[in-house]
Amino acid sequence: MATTAYSTALLGGARLAAVGGGAAAVPPSILLLRRRNGNLTPLRLQDAPRQSPLRVRASSDDTSAASGDELIADLKAKWDAVENKTIVITYAGGAIVALWLTSVIVGAINSVPLLPKIMELVGLGYTGWFVYRYLLFKEGRKELADDIESLKKRIAGTE
Repeated sequence: MATTAYSTALLGGARLAAVGGGAAAVPPSILLLRRRNGNLTPLRLQDAPRQSPLRVRASSDDTSAASGDELIADLKAKWDAVENKTIVITYAGGAIVALWLTSVIVGAINSVPLLPKIMELVGLGYTGWFVYRYLLFKEGRKELADDIESLKKRIAGTE
């Protein structure tokens, strides 16, 4: 006595039943059927086309190009207003070198086997101390707010 295996796949809202060794022999990772050359073939999950959740729509509004042009014009005006361009370029180059050097140092620290975990513990301890010192109690929060305002005034040069 031969047994007949039945399997059902959902495709576009319609149920399609397959009888026999066709779709029944397909592993359970098959979710959909796809049409190729007029025949329905199983579509495995890893073969399924990926769709991005991001939807892009074209529009005839040209505000982005205008804002980009305005941004460039604004940057040119600010650059022309700078009196000592050499110092600005030197500071920018120094900032880039400092960023690169910091990245190299962090990479070197991260390659030492035990040191990253110790640094995590130090960071966790400092975070706990900061919360206890400045955020947990009302007096500490007021002191922190005063320190931030004082720093703002020093940076702005109004103190």
